[in-house]
Formats: sequence, structure tokens, C-alpha cells
Amino acid sequence: MGWADRAVKDLQAGKQTKIRPHGGSMQGKVGSGQLVTLDPVQIQDLVVGDIVLCRVKGNTFLHLVKALGDGRVLIGNNRGRVNGWTRTIYGIAMKIEN
Repeated sequence: MGWADRAVKDLQAGKQTKIRPHGGSMQGKVGSGQLVTLDPVQIQDLVVGDIVLCRVKGNTFLHLVKALGDGRVLIGNNRGRVNGWTRTIYGIAMKIEN
């Protein structure tokens, strides 16, 4: 069971959900342990710079949309790392708070 399983389930059911991700890869956008409110979203509604809960190469991330193309999303963190392209986007960050 992964850290975001409950949130993924909620988002797939069309429900808003909240998570508290930990780590430093999104520092400056989302601090470790901050409360993030997520809404379900469709790929066609995303723009570069959105923060999304997604799955890339078998891993779940709360990371940035770096590029869009051909129904796919390029995902990366806020420190310059690129994770790769995906079509698996669960939700978009709507609110970030302590």
C-alpha cells in the first residue's frame, strides 16, 4: 500500500481529497508535510506549472506539469529533475496550506 492510495481512490471516484506529502523535491511550491487539497482533473484541463498527483513509471508523485503533448504530460519536481511522460493523472492541487 502506497502513501497516496486513499487519495487516488477518492480522486478516481470523483471526490476532492487531501494529502500531506513528505520530502523536499517540491520545496518552494509544496513543503514537506503541508496539507494539499486535490480535485479530480482531466489531462486536457492542465497547463504547464500545475501541481498534480500522478503516476510515472510505477511511482506516484505530487509534482509539476513541465510540458503537455499528444495526450500526455511531462512530470518533474521543483528542483529540475524530470520524471518522464505519463497519461496517468489523478488530481490537481487546488490549495496548499500548513
